[in-house]
Amino acid sequence: MTPQIQRTVPPFMQIADHFRQKITDRALPEGSQLPAITSIASEWGVASATAAKAIKHLQAEGYVRSTSQGTFVDVSKKQTTGPDRLQMLRVGGTGFRPGERVEILSATIVPASTEVAQAFGTAEGSPVIQRQRRYFDEDGVVALSTSWLPGELAESIPELISTEPLPKMTFGLVEERTGRRVVRRHDVVALRPVPEETATLLGVEVGAPALTMTNQYWDQHGATTEYATDFLGEDRQLSAEYDLDMTPSRNG
Repeated sequence: MTPQIQRTVPPFMQIADHFRQKITDRALPEGSQLPAITSIASEWGVASATAAKAIKHLQAEGYVRSTSQGTFVDVSKKQTTGPDRLQMLRVGGTGFRPGERVEILSATIVPASTEVAQAFGTAEGSPVIQRQRRYFDEDGVVALSTSWLPGELAESIPELISTEPLPKMTFGLVEERTGRRVVRRHDVVALRPVPEETATLLGVEVGAPALTMTNQYWDQHGATTEYATDFLGEDRQLSAEYDLDMTPSRNG
């Protein structure tokens, strides 16, 4: 079937989403070559500049690399964050990249620390669900991720306090069971010394500086649904691309 452009999403994003899903589904495995810019432009009925922008977007996200020989799937060094996994889940139905796997270390109800209580707007010591997992790819540990969710979710989603694999990621499971959909997030990136209980799991020395990302997610009602902190594995990096074209409209 010939792909069709939808006007609700910028054309370059539709093209990028299309190839991102193919990469996530392994229809385009690691090392495979994407069609040439001219071929993409012709197939989708867009300008070559639009097709090139889509490929540049995928490159910035860490899905492909471009050389003089063409554009190739390259996710071997891609760092996957919580927000990445949410986007991947919504676009492709899975929160994992090719070659990734997860080890669920713990899933239980704990008293909220001061930091977690502030995130949820509750009293320190209130019950919250704590899930800790370690993500791997072919190069080793991607990240050690600890997330907290409202304690009352344990009643409607008992899987959240089990170390068995979830039928969906927490985002999708919470939305399916409660109707609470993530609509907003706040990210904080920082260097932190690796605590003792984390060092062994990351395979680094205690106190070594590590890149961390803390994410807070809100639902459509303005309530926090999840708070999470990831300690990234050694030699991992974060990257992002933003559209800064703020040219004013000429229509008045």
